[in-house]
Amino acid sequence: MTLPMLLASRAAPRRLGAALALAAALGAAAPASAQRPAPTPDTAAQQFTLGNGLSVIVQPDHRAPVAVHMLWLRVGAMDEVDGTSGVAHVLEHLMFKGTDKLQPGEFSRRVAALGGRENAFTSMDYTGYYQQVPAARLAEVMALEADRFAHNRYSDEEFAKELDVVKEERRLRTDDNPRALLGEQHRAATFTASPYRRPVVGWMGDLDALTAQDARAFYQRWYVPANATVVVVGDVDPQAVLKLAQQHYGGIPARALPVRKPRPEPPQPGLRRVQVKAPAEQAVVSLAFKVPSMESLAPSPGSDDALALTVLSAVLDGYSGARLDRALTQGADRVADSAHASNGLYGRGPQLFVLSGVPAPGKTPAQLEAALREQVARVAREGVNEAELARVKTQWIASQVYKRDSVMGQAQELGSLWVQGLPLDADARLIERLRQVTAAQVQRVAGQYFGDDQLTIATLDPQPRDPQAKPRAAPAALRH
Repeated sequence: MTLPMLLASRAAPRRLGAALALAAALGAAAPASAQRPAPTPDTAAQQFTLGNGLSVIVQPDHRAPVAVHMLWLRVGAMDEVDGTSGVAHVLEHLMFKGTDKLQPGEFSRRVAALGGRENAFTSMDYTGYYQQVPAARLAEVMALEADRFAHNRYSDEEFAKELDVVKEERRLRTDDNPRALLGEQHRAATFTASPYRRPVVGWMGDLDALTAQDARAFYQRWYVPANATVVVVGDVDPQAVLKLAQQHYGGIPARALPVRKPRPEPPQPGLRRVQVKAPAEQAVVSLAFKVPSMESLAPSPGSDDALALTVLSAVLDGYSGARLDRALTQGADRVADSAHASNGLYGRGPQLFVLSGVPAPGKTPAQLEAALREQVARVAREGVNEAELARVKTQWIASQVYKRDSVMGQAQELGSLWVQGLPLDADARLIERLRQVTAAQVQRVAGQYFGDDQLTIATLDPQPRDPQAKPRAAPAALRH
């Protein structure tokens, strides 16, 4: 995803060279090498729709004889119902467990035999599957993916084995990871009605009760052509890819897509706090403020504010030596070992602006909490200068160069834009809108969205570690 990937975990990229950083600090225009060239008919992304409703997006990139093939579905953890949390992620694992034609694990073995690599991912908003192969083998991986999209099959025994893998993944990545546990509890306390309150991996109690039929029902409900897009990026011809897609995906029967009911988050009546006790060496403080998301590219008060908040997050933590770094982590009286800011620009659910950090030795979580809020309050009082804005905007433009270095990165961006219902050129249009964000807008949103009634605070209270506890080994079948 373009800007949320850059700024929402997600801080702005920090890998610019010295020349770019200097140009940005001086408020110079972006160097010519960082300007995005106008697409030509040979390089522009193209989008098609098959008769069954499946979308096909193709981005030619002829620099190397490789291709990335991705299948994106507009379904994720937010589409689950209470009692079945984690089913979207479990199903992602089960998609590797066979079809009418393939035995468990055979999909991955065939992709490897083609000289490719593959994996999958699940988020709150979407599920995706990908293969990166020599461009000449694209038809073969497309046939494999279309087969499992339409004919995923697994036994109850395979389901039970993979469910055990997911449970162990949860233990390893969340239950035994204090910061991940803090993040999970923070999100659960922040949201009341929104399905964003549930973890992608699922609550352990729900996983204990999950059945093979739950996963099969989720697959039948959401894995339909009208809820999916195929993204292909690489050394390909769009018309040739369209022909392959029609051959392999076009025969999958169309099915009605379920109606999604809105589940808006109600206004928050006051400040919320959650404390998480877990074995750890240091405390962690995390402050989540409810903020507007950018629901479309058309100018609107909410979208304009979401863009200004994105700029604010980058001013605070968009580069080495930004405001939080300078004010909180440096000097003899520093209050933090680390401090960060991020803003969720857009998504299928409500978005958050997050301030977080680790207190420095001798400092308390309360002191760090106050220091983080003071930096935002300072922007609200004093504003930001044009040099800061120029630096941030230059980085956004330059980031486009790095994005185009990777066919995988291009495919991920195109799929993410499709999930959000945004056009293929949304990244360029967002950059143009971000260029227009003013210092006055940044100052205004800093004073508008950071009150107690929009805030949920989570604190990790470190506990002594059990000296007898042994580190948990990663499960052998862990895919990602």
